[in-house]
Amino acid sequence: MEHARPLPEYLIKRFHGWKATSYEQNQSWYKRLADEGQRPRTMVISCCDSRIHITEIFGADHGEFFIHRNIANLVPLYQPDGLEHGTSAAVEYAVNTLKVSQLIVLGHSGCGGVDGSYQMCSGTAPELEDKTSFVGRWLDILRPGFDRLPAGDDDSRKTALEKEAILVSLENLMSFPFVKSAVEEGTLSLHGLWNEIGAGELEVYDSASQSFHAL
Repeated sequence: MEHARPLPEYLIKRFHGWKATSYEQNQSWYKRLADEGQRPRTMVISCCDSRIHITEIFGADHGEFFIHRNIANLVPLYQPDGLEHGTSAAVEYAVNTLKVSQLIVLGHSGCGGVDGSYQMCSGTAPELEDKTSFVGRWLDILRPGFDRLPAGDDDSRKTALEKEAILVSLENLMSFPFVKSAVEEGTLSLHGLWNEIGAGELEVYDSASQSFHAL
């Protein structure tokens, strides 16, 4: 790869710092993970946003969470068309191979992907409407959520759409036959969480009341 560049020096220093501290103090645990493979109990589908640190939020150890990140923590509908589907592949692997018992969709405040979806669906982001926009076509997944938004100001509607992104993803997960079967058999539970970044709050979706409430 002639265009590859040297790794930034600050990343090299951080690696050596980690190797000399965290790794050095936990060598046996890393060796066990390498030798025995992963056995996560939970899959988390979260946003690519760099501010979201799911393992830190729950104090998770290495090997505990199987994490898939994408724009706006979205899950598409089940579509076995023979094409490439990264998120669907991750879900399939987690449920069918790793046999996770919990699947969490984690959304968050100030989501840039959700904001882009809101602008696109409002007709103010023509660049996302272009068929060549990978981001725009991915955000099409959230259009049903936009159509369900209540009246209100833009800020409140965007927050509502962040939560709709979670709900749309949970609904779409149930379109996967192997997810639906696992849920109905009681071997898999689905959960929706929304993280308010600035306040350090988590809200969980309660299907009984069809609303989010703070943990």
